[in-house]
This record gives sequence, C-alpha cells and structure tokens, in this order.
Amino acid sequence: MSQVVKVALLGLGDVGETFAEHFLEKIQEEHVKVEIVAAAHRNLESPVALGFIQNGVPVFEDALDVVSLGAKVDIIFDLTGDPDLRKKLRAAMQESHNQHTVIAPEVVAHLLWNFFGEGELPHSEQTGY
Repeated sequence: MSQVVKVALLGLGDVGETFAEHFLEKIQEEHVKVEIVAAAHRNLESPVALGFIQNGVPVFEDALDVVSLGAKVDIIFDLTGDPDLRKKLRAAMQESHNQHTVIAPEVVAHLLWNFFGEGELPHSEQTGY
C-alpha cells in the first residue's frame, strides 16, 4: 500500500497516551505509512498533547472539532471510552456528510496493540457502545 493512512487520536488519557506513544514509535522506527494528522484531549497542557502541538499536529480540546477536518482524516481512533461522545461523533460525521472517514473504537486499538507486542494496553471500563 503506497497511500499514507491519516489518523486522528481522540482521548490521550491512560489508553490514548500509551497507544499514541507506541503508535508513533512504530511509524517512526519502521517507516509505516501512517500519519497522525490530529488529536483531541480535554487537557491541552498534558505532556502528550504538548508533544503533538510542538510537532505541528493540531490538538483540539473538543473531540468533535476533528470532524471539521473531513476527508483529511481516514481513521478516527476514539480512545475516550465515552459512549456519549461516540454517539455525538457519529451524529456529527453524518451531519457533515463525510462518507470517507471511519471511526475506530478502543477495541480496534486493542486489536492493533496485540500486533505491537508491547504488553498490556490499559483499558477503560467503558467501550463506548
């Protein structure tokens, strides 16, 4: 696959921060054709959010703002564990008529994590469904 897959990461808490760190490591060290084009986190002062900002990746305080990027995002990883946000995110995607971007819940992050072979990924008690 020669196309770069553009992803957004929503939620940079326990799950999101750990996932983002290892995901970036895979991208950088193994030259995987994936680019993190946006992130969202309630605390823009968190170390991982600041790291993204310093590297020119837009970080939104409101996760729903990522929807405004439209087809510039291929996959949104929703790592918030917030079922209400997941519903609002889906509704916002429908309202924007974006038929390109897919929303991947935490379970998909856990699936990928199994391929990373990095031990146990923290998980929230809520799956968002």
